[in-house]
Amino acid sequence: MESKIKKLGSWLFLIGICIAVLVGLIFGIGQTMNANLTYLETPLGIIVAILGFLVGILSFFALGAVTQEKIPTFLIASIILIGLAIAVSQTTWIFGSFRELAPLFINITQYLAIFVAPAAIILVVRSLWDAAKTQEPNQEKQ
Repeated sequence: MESKIKKLGSWLFLIGICIAVLVGLIFGIGQTMNANLTYLETPLGIIVAILGFLVGILSFFALGAVTQEKIPTFLIASIILIGLAIAVSQTTWIFGSFRELAPLFINITQYLAIFVAPAAIILVVRSLWDAAKTQEPNQEKQ
């Protein structure tokens, strides 16, 4: 049963990444074509965030795609991704002569950050818990 849940966690992570990229592409293309898709932003954002929350919960209990050894790497990557999403949403001058690609990149990074943020918050709590708990005397490193 545990292996099926781990497989589910891995699939949820992959599906979440794919959906976040797809939603980012849809909104990026929509902005480029001046389409009004604002009515879809909230429901799709909630779906992406819920997937991130599920990935975080499964990883919290060591049943997801992010194992105990990968938590520091995941958290560092999350910080970079969220920072990148904030940076590119504030400045479009970095795209130079490729300004028509700016909405695509901005939306993809924002929805990836929406997906990763709930999982990162949950795993930060897990890391703090692991760092704060006391070791049993027979588990101390020698």
